[in-house]
Amino acid sequence: MFQKFYPDVYMDSTYEIDFEQLYQDGYRGIIFDIDNTLVTHGAPADTRAIALFAELKRIGFQCCLLSNNKEPRVKMFNDSVHVNYIYDAHKPSVQNYKKAMELMGTDKNSTVFIGDQIFTDIWGAKRTGIRTIMVRKIHWKEEIQIVLKRRLEAFVLMEYRRYARRQGTGKPDTPGYLRERYQKDVRSF
Repeated sequence: MFQKFYPDVYMDSTYEIDFEQLYQDGYRGIIFDIDNTLVTHGAPADTRAIALFAELKRIGFQCCLLSNNKEPRVKMFNDSVHVNYIYDAHKPSVQNYKKAMELMGTDKNSTVFIGDQIFTDIWGAKRTGIRTIMVRKIHWKEEIQIVLKRRLEAFVLMEYRRYARRQGTGKPDTPGYLRERYQKDVRSF
């Protein structure tokens, strides 16, 4: 029933993803949510985020920030990482996921989306046909409308974890297999 909301893989942090492996697997574009995916809500890019984007560019990725925030917030973050960005994105609408791929010169088969919310980030990417990586939110501080959605997300995530356990790690494209494939040692950032 809830499978249409399930991420392809769930990770504890953006900073534990093995981006080299994603690149080897043919991904060339990464669309990121910002708040609670890369930094705490409303924060500018920190040294860890700046280092991550430098590494992604070194690997060869095209990146795009996709945010429902207004331009001043997105631009403040982007001033330090210098990638494509789309503000006021109206996630989960698919329109700006497609626009992000156009900006990066990628398609749905070579693009991955990374975000922390099921009903905006993940649902929109899945509707677009993009591989999804959901990460645990960085900090509890959020706007009230997000807090309310998190209560519903908790139920969906509980069902997702049951589903992931049943799928195991033996078959490609199962959540457990993908988690093992794309998890790396976080000490490198």
